[in-house]
Amino acid sequence: MKPTIALTKGRLEKQFLEFFQSIGYNIEPLVKKGRKLRVDTDQCQFVFAKGVDVTTYVEHGIADLGIVGEDVLTEFQPDVYNLFPLPFGKCRMALAIEEGKQLPNRKRKIASKYPTITKEYFKQKGESVDIVKLEGSVELAPILGLADGIVDIVETGTTLKENGLIVKEEIQSYSARCIANRSSLKIKRDALNPIIQSFQKGAVLK
Repeated sequence: MKPTIALTKGRLEKQFLEFFQSIGYNIEPLVKKGRKLRVDTDQCQFVFAKGVDVTTYVEHGIADLGIVGEDVLTEFQPDVYNLFPLPFGKCRMALAIEEGKQLPNRKRKIASKYPTITKEYFKQKGESVDIVKLEGSVELAPILGLADGIVDIVETGTTLKENGLIVKEEIQSYSARCIANRSSLKIKRDALNPIIQSFQKGAVLK
């Protein structure tokens, strides 16, 4: 039975396909998949999902391997093997505020899609904050007065700049990670090892 790989849709998907092709795999079925969320290739079966769902599929053994951002692993802490970093999906988690403003001396309100990371960051600084959990564009929160600042993923910083925000403090740098189901690594070792090894070699070469 072919190994199943869960792949994060969107930006990571595109970057993974470039990487996958660079290490000798045929990506044509994946590029031409249209709106399909499950695709078979000669070597593997791929399923496409949001990042947090990738970790769920891997944790429950629906997928043997997963390609997911390290930010998702840090925030949700799924019960999977976090095997190794991949040479793409690089970004940083940062605290951002409105340009020209400072964080107030009172207890701060921080908006974020990442409450766990946010809470831990301020805890290490010895600060208690009120965290406002948002799912969409967190950049709106300071502009509309909902929060004093945001904690979010930053790639180029363009979105922050266009919304009048600046990075005040960088929290952590992340990359994409290869994760595995704990049982699959034992039961499907012979099928998974060549794929894992090719990923590892490719990551080193990059």
